[in-house]
Amino acid sequence: MVRLGSVRAAARELGMTDSGVSMHIAQLRKELGDPLYSRGPSGLVFTPGGLCLAGRAVEILGLQRQTALEVGQAGHGRRMLRIAASPLFAEHAAPGLVDLFASAATDLSVEISVHPARRFADLVASRTVDVALGPRASDHRGQLSVCPFLHYEVLTVCASDHPLARTGPPLSRLQEQQWFLGPSAAAGDGPMRRMLRDLAVPDTRKRVFPSDAAAIEAVRQSTALTLALRYAVGDDLFDDSLAVLDGPDLHADDDWCATTLAPRHLQPATVELLHVITTPHCRQAMTRPAGADITHYAPHTHVTRWS
Repeated sequence: MVRLGSVRAAARELGMTDSGVSMHIAQLRKELGDPLYSRGPSGLVFTPGGLCLAGRAVEILGLQRQTALEVGQAGHGRRMLRIAASPLFAEHAAPGLVDLFASAATDLSVEISVHPARRFADLVASRTVDVALGPRASDHRGQLSVCPFLHYEVLTVCASDHPLARTGPPLSRLQEQQWFLGPSAAAGDGPMRRMLRDLAVPDTRKRVFPSDAAAIEAVRQSTALTLALRYAVGDDLFDDSLAVLDGPDLHADDDWCATTLAPRHLQPATVELLHVITTPHCRQAMTRPAGADITHYAPHTHVTRWS
């Protein structure tokens, strides 16, 4: 109810009736001696005790999932590391990271699910995942630890024979261009999305591709523009198949961060990952990934598992 804002929405998500949820709430109010919430003009207003209960419930459910996972792992002699990744990190850095990390731990399976960064805090705090990798997550009531580990740059690029190549075009010219975009620029919440918002590129001028790599390949053979990580197009810039557009709004940089629970709550596999991810060898693997062996993929939840 705290997350969804109403009894009806909570009942729908739980597959219960409104009266069934209300009955459970009445029992909690009686057992805890707290009204938990009241109805205000703009919706439900939760008491401090109600908010405290909601926070503890998230922790309890997360511990339940984690315990069930650990028991299953112990029975099969394997460990599981669950990673949430932003779309940009999942495409450009996760394969190299997982290939390096999982190859050094033969008893470890790694599961990656792709999520927008705005969900990182809730996913980690609820123990749905062990670590979130991507843009910096907002803190979750002081429960989280955030560690930057890789700085990256975003460039605006086009084919080398494009009329705007190596120029600083005015905003009006940029808004007239066709833009070929990957999922991170089209629907993410990182620097690519902010750049497009600042440039005010009309939706009618955007074409979305299933990956950044597909968008870049299409740009090589067209007059469209795209946004790309510098290290992902380094070879193309060197051999002059792509060129950079200049301008203050056509370049951005940011840090990828690892978001976890506080150190005392971490599983050993998460501690191992945090140690590896800041090493020069791992940075090189992420920016020059060799690829990882995919053994499980579920397209609806974007889960990829490496063993």
